[in-house]
Amino acid sequence: MTNAQMIPINAERKPIVNAIDGGAFADSRDVAAFFGKEVKHVHEAIRNLVAKEPSLGLANFRPFKIKDLTGESVSHYEMDRDGFSLLAMGFTGSKALKWKMAYIQAFNAMQAEIERQAKSGMTIDLNDAAQVRGLLLTFSEKNIELQHQIDELVPAKEALDRIATAEGSMCVTDAAKTLQVHPQWLFKWLRSHGWIYRRVGMTSDLGYQDKLNAGYLEHKVTTVSRADGTEKGATQVRVTPKGLAKLANLIQNTMGRAA
Repeated sequence: MTNAQMIPINAERKPIVNAIDGGAFADSRDVAAFFGKEVKHVHEAIRNLVAKEPSLGLANFRPFKIKDLTGESVSHYEMDRDGFSLLAMGFTGSKALKWKMAYIQAFNAMQAEIERQAKSGMTIDLNDAAQVRGLLLTFSEKNIELQHQIDELVPAKEALDRIATAEGSMCVTDAAKTLQVHPQWLFKWLRSHGWIYRRVGMTSDLGYQDKLNAGYLEHKVTTVSRADGTEKGATQVRVTPKGLAKLANLIQNTMGRAA
């Protein structure tokens, strides 16, 4: 792809790596957007790699297939860190190395988080007095910290009372109404603070993986009817009650600083 064919880079875009089936994977559409390339060209490069070494198609590049009136096709590929590294060898340009390093760092961070969660189960030896004392001290410190957090939440009682009546997740527009802010303002705030983003060529927003993992956002897939009578799947990002509570405090702080 020539420089003239490249899509303009969004300087604020972050490399996106997802936790899937206990591993760290990147979506080929997100990789294309991050490097300013067209998705079809990235998919062509992946197919060329798999054609040269078919085992890559099983281990490093997992095709996500869909069916419509035209038949079966691949909407995107999920690639692990090794697959990304092989693919990125073909990405050139003055800033390509910097972008590759950013994506590899994102892979490493996600893999470290996956391993941390897998090892988070703690075993306690009740015969070890030092360990028991340490645990009791830790729990005491956590209780004190929680009490401080409760004290800090008291001024936000009005916002939390509104949230307490919410049931299930809601779309961003409804979340804005609950938070008593303008929907356009909330969309802009969520994008600028790393909660949601939009893929190139798409008309709907998606949640960043860290906010999905934290339980602040979730994706809901719905079926939409086309004008020709066929149907297609559409993904909508929604705010959970936990995310609404988090936003209430964050937005209140934002408003307080602005005042």
